[in-house]
Amino acid sequence: NPNREMSEDCLYLNVWVPPIPPSSSSSPPHQTPPKLVPVLVWIYGGGFYSGSATLDVYDGRYLAAAEGLVVVSMNYRVGALGFLGFPGHPEAPGNVGLLDQRLALRWVQTNVEAFGGDPGAVTLFGESAGAASIGLHLLSPPSRPLFRRAVLQSGSPNGPWVTVGAAEGRRRAATLGTLVGCGGGASGGAPLNETELLGCLRAKTPLELVEQEAAVLPQQGIFRFAFVPVVDGDFLADTPEALLGGGEALEEPPGAPQVEVLLGAVQDEGTYFLVYGVPGFGKDNESLISREEFLGGVRLGVPQANELAAEAVVLQYTDWLDQDNPVKNREALDDIVGDHNVVCPLMHFAQRWAEKGGKVYAYLFDHRASNLLWPPWMGVPHGYEIEFVFGQPLNPNLNYTEEEEKLSRRIMRYWGNFARTGDPNEPWERERRWPLYTASGQRYARLNAHPLAVAQGLRAQPCAFWTRFLPKLLNVT
Repeated sequence: NPNREMSEDCLYLNVWVPPIPPSSSSSPPHQTPPKLVPVLVWIYGGGFYSGSATLDVYDGRYLAAAEGLVVVSMNYRVGALGFLGFPGHPEAPGNVGLLDQRLALRWVQTNVEAFGGDPGAVTLFGESAGAASIGLHLLSPPSRPLFRRAVLQSGSPNGPWVTVGAAEGRRRAATLGTLVGCGGGASGGAPLNETELLGCLRAKTPLELVEQEAAVLPQQGIFRFAFVPVVDGDFLADTPEALLGGGEALEEPPGAPQVEVLLGAVQDEGTYFLVYGVPGFGKDNESLISREEFLGGVRLGVPQANELAAEAVVLQYTDWLDQDNPVKNREALDDIVGDHNVVCPLMHFAQRWAEKGGKVYAYLFDHRASNLLWPPWMGVPHGYEIEFVFGQPLNPNLNYTEEEEKLSRRIMRYWGNFARTGDPNEPWERERRWPLYTASGQRYARLNAHPLAVAQGLRAQPCAFWTRFLPKLLNVT
């Protein structure tokens, strides 16, 4: 829901600085200049087809003030305008939305010192497609010198919705051309080559392109987006999965420290996508799901699965003693969509990063806001930790509780400490410390209104299914 006019000409960024302490504002000129502070750079989500840095929930003033940091957010082009591409074609290589982000990061390196920020202490943070983008920057060597740390909230570069191969990227670009009347071949003439097609697409209005985007998807499904980053051999040398598996992408440039990563998910990653996309779900009812609706939901939730793979998903998520229970069917679909698209790719990323010697801190955010307008069955939906990271509960007009203000201050402190030192913990804290996530221990923090609790193996059983078993099944069949 954009709160500003939309335009392709959108490459703006925002900077919030912490309040200047009274003593330094009037200090005599010969005194040493104030110490530079760390910088947090926000990349918004929105499925690579939507989003804006201007949303109220991304207002950086509270975070900058509470933690004494510089906070930056940038716009980047989305949809066909940001991600349509013919890989290798100089006019439209694809991934320009990611290059917009990289340009903003270069701007920060060059200019943030003028705002009191330390260009050597930049932490990226983002959610959903924003977190996936950050993961892609981690895997793209030219981006690596532009930041020191990374926070991935409910997204990672290896998710099934995040990238497409070069051939599929080309197919989607050509399909959009046909849909807006740039097909050539459809009207009896010879099919247009890539350069001619791009010329024709450029003559269309942005709205004409945006209105047809969704129709290029190869199959109906939820949590799938039309124009996304493409494995182009340039920004991305290979698929994120291959880059995470191989050693080269995670090797630092000589002398550079390994990037520390803080990452996590919310309790109900799937519900937000179900409420809009799957029959039987709605925001004004309990969304009690029949067995038939459950089986249909599996097909929409795992659109790339063949019959056998879909059957395996059903097998994994069914309580066979109670298979017609409408509440269990609803919750199973929430888990399927959340595990498949967010939690399991994210934990696989954490596992790989930790195995390669990277420092990782993991969390599960499971506090449902007291003022949340979504129905109770949706739990803690995708994106609903963001308001706590940005300090929205400190705004007295928004009707949060006192304990929610405390939770928000605590989360801002964790993110702030991580930006300062690479460790979310307070140096003096002895009792309730957030442990490192290691490949063997797999410990993570639960973030809610209670004191910090530590658990082990976030969704480890279902994630073994998605990460280890299902890819083998899809390879065989």
